[in-house]
Amino acid sequence: MVILFDQFNLPEDVFEIIFATKQQVVVARLLVEEMKMHDNELTKTEMSMFATKLHEGVEVEGTVGTDVKVRKKVTISYNKRQFYDRILTPMRTMGLIDYDMYSKTYKLSDKFNKNMMKIGLMWLQELRKPPKGLIIREKSKK
Repeated sequence: MVILFDQFNLPEDVFEIIFATKQQVVVARLLVEEMKMHDNELTKTEMSMFATKLHEGVEVEGTVGTDVKVRKKVTISYNKRQFYDRILTPMRTMGLIDYDMYSKTYKLSDKFNKNMMKIGLMWLQELRKPPKGLIIREKSKK
């Protein structure tokens, strides 16, 4: 998965950096909240039940706006297959969620943070490398 962001306009919500659409942001946030309510862990069955609930539609109550807090109820529906393809799988591959094959559980993980730090260090190493002396020539015209 590719994360593109504007360093001058970084949203305050990490989900808005990672996911492309508002609906994906909401669903990812719902998943993390669900996992937090279960001690940062869901079994394979619980994850399937969560995805099924989303597929059938769930009513969510939350705050809207930043200046004035207004409580609003919204019904959200998200296709179960798309949940696995566009939310859970990318979160696993980025290190936000781990899957333990032996206990068959999904757990919130800090690997994403470690990977971002590793990428930052890789960039610092690239900055410190001397130039390779690559020569750029114009393409000859025939």
